[in-house]
This record gives sequence, structure tokens and C-alpha cells, in this order.
Amino acid sequence: MVAIKAAASEAPLPLSALHRWYVYAIHGYVCEVSFTAAWEFAVRRDWRFPGVTSVWALLIYGTCILTVERMYLRLRGRCPLLVRCLLYTLWTYAWELGSGLLLRQLGACPWDYGHFRYNFMGLITAEYALPWFCAAFLVERLVIRKTLRLRLHPGGGGAWGDEVEEEEGEGGGGGEETGGVVVGGGASARSAYGYLKVD
Repeated sequence: MVAIKAAASEAPLPLSALHRWYVYAIHGYVCEVSFTAAWEFAVRRDWRFPGVTSVWALLIYGTCILTVERMYLRLRGRCPLLVRCLLYTLWTYAWELGSGLLLRQLGACPWDYGHFRYNFMGLITAEYALPWFCAAFLVERLVIRKTLRLRLHPGGGGAWGDEVEEEEGEGGGGGEETGGVVVGGGASARSAYGYLKVD
């Protein structure tokens, strides 16, 4: 049996802004690939689901959602959820327009809404208002709130973790304390900067 407990002297640490930015960037990247794949299926019935995006999306979504996080922390308790989502949507439009203008100057803008009826400069379009609003709702409720609750248990070894040798005992007893985590006999584990993998 594997016994795992956090060292009493070391409190779990919240994710840094850089860690949260990384989570948000990956979330946005995956969502854009999934959305474009679903769009291709809805329009062309393409069962290959060829989702597309750009590496620029990592920077754009990570920064956009990190800003939404700061807005959420300031606005919660001050205005209702739907009003917050409306503000998030307006910010998303402003950020999409600004980042699109910058990338266009570099010849690197990966999107063009020119074929939509209510587009502005091909960089934003009113047809996406409802999808952006729904995305803002899901981002606050399912992504930002959960990410803010994540904690890292600081380790005493290297930044990328240390091996914990497998120890087996007849009674399943014994254990070794490593990086603020105690692992008992009967299983192997690997600690990676506070994340513990139990095989």
C-alpha cells in the first residue's frame, strides 16, 4: 500500500502567473483546434475533423485569458456573472483586434474574417459574439476558477523531480520521505516539482 502525505512544515504553493499563463495558452490552443474541426464538420461534413490554428494562438490565448483572470478577481462580488461575461467578451474582441493588427503588420496574422458579413477589417466579426460569450462563461467557471485552486507541493530536491526508489516490505510498511512527500513500500513513484506519479 502506498502512503502519501505532505510534509507539515511546507505549505502548498499556488501556481505562479507563468504557470497559469501556460495552462491558459494550452487551453485556448486546444479549444481553437477543436472549434475549427467542428466548424469544418458542420459546413463540409468532413469526418477527418481537420482542426487548424497557429503557434501565435498560444501567446494570444495565454495573455488574453490571464487578463480575464485578473478581471474576474476584481469583478467577482461586484457584478453578476452575465455582466462579467459581457465584459470578458468585449475584452476578447479588443484583444483580437489589437493582436490581429500587430500580426498583420508583420505579415503573420493567421485569421481573416473578411468573408463574414459583419466583420471589421477582417480581424473581428459580430457573428462570433455568441461563441465568444459562451467561451467566456466556460473559461471563468471551468478553467480560471479551477486553475486558481491548483497547488504545488514544494520539493526538497531538483526542480524537475527526483527518483524515489521502490521499496518493498513483507508487511507493506516502511517508507522514504522525499521532497515533502512520504512514499511507503510496495510501489514506485516519481516526484516532478510537486506532482507525484504513482505507478
